[in-house]
Formats: sequence, C-alpha cells, structure tokens
Amino acid sequence: MTAGGLLLRARLLLARVDPLVALVLALLLAGAAAQLALVPARARLNADYEAARQAARTPLPPRPAPAAPPPSSDQNLRDFHAALGERRSVERQLKEVFALAARHGLALRQGEYRATTDRNAKLIAYQVNLPVKGSYDAIWQFAMDVLRAIPHASLDDVAFRRDSVGDAGVEARLRLTLYLAEGGKP
Repeated sequence: MTAGGLLLRARLLLARVDPLVALVLALLLAGAAAQLALVPARARLNADYEAARQAARTPLPPRPAPAAPPPSSDQNLRDFHAALGERRSVERQLKEVFALAARHGLALRQGEYRATTDRNAKLIAYQVNLPVKGSYDAIWQFAMDVLRAIPHASLDDVAFRRDSVGDAGVEARLRLTLYLAEGGKP
C-alpha cells in the first residue's frame, strides 16, 4: 500500500465519523498526551517534596559559640610589652644576626647602630644599618631568617646596588629595628 492510499483511507474514515465524535476523540488524545508529558515533571516534584520533608525531619546543626570579646586596651598593651625584646640581650641578638649572615655566605661589613628611646611607649628602638654583600637570593633569605629568629625585629628598608650587569653578587643595605623593653619586662 502506498502513502497516497493510506491518506485516502484516512479521509474516507473521517468522512464517515461524526465531527462531534472526532472532536471528543481528539480532545481525549490531547489529554492523554499531556498526561504522559507531565509524568517526569510530577516525579521531579514528588522528589523535591520528599527532600523537603526529609530536610524538615533532620535536626539543625548546633549554632557556633559566640566569638570571644576582643581584648581590652590594657590587655593589648600588656601583650605588646610582652612581645618586646630585652635590652640586656642586644649583643646576643646581634651575634645571632651575624651568625645568620655567615650561614647564608654573606659578607657583613661594619654596621651602624643607633638606639632611640620612646618614653611614652616605654620602649627602645635599636636601629641597625647593615651593609651586606652576596647573592640576591641569599640576602633575602638572610633578611627573612632574621625576622623569624628575632620576632621583635622589623625590616624597615632594603636597598640593592649592583656595580655592573655581569656581577653575580649585589651590595645591599638593610635597615633593621629591634624593639626592646625600656627596663626589664613589665
């Protein structure tokens, strides 16, 4: 049978059927198709409802404890003074700086040392200007190791200089400050 023959048979069948019955059949077929199309959406909706019911049955996690109040200004001041170095151990700390330089293979020339007292803060700022000669990486590693070894020190300034592009070594000037308690530890 050809497509044209099938089309002719369908037209003859429709001609015999009452238009009202054809409309009812078409509406029934459309409703059945709509129901079939909505099955996956209903399954998703039911799964979402079940997940919401399950979430409602599970208890809430405990609330985190409230954060501790920030320290008072007096406590901050005590912590600050506790972090300062001791004035009587400056020589030991400078020996540590020179030992770290030797460990990194750096040549330290005579440095400049200057102490200033801040009466209001009750501390001594001991500035050390060190001319250093060595490789760029060794100088940076040395500076970071000094800061790790002496926690009350700060690296205030670093200046590099190279005489010519072909030189492997560089000259640097490091300015460190050691913050020391004015008397003993409070």
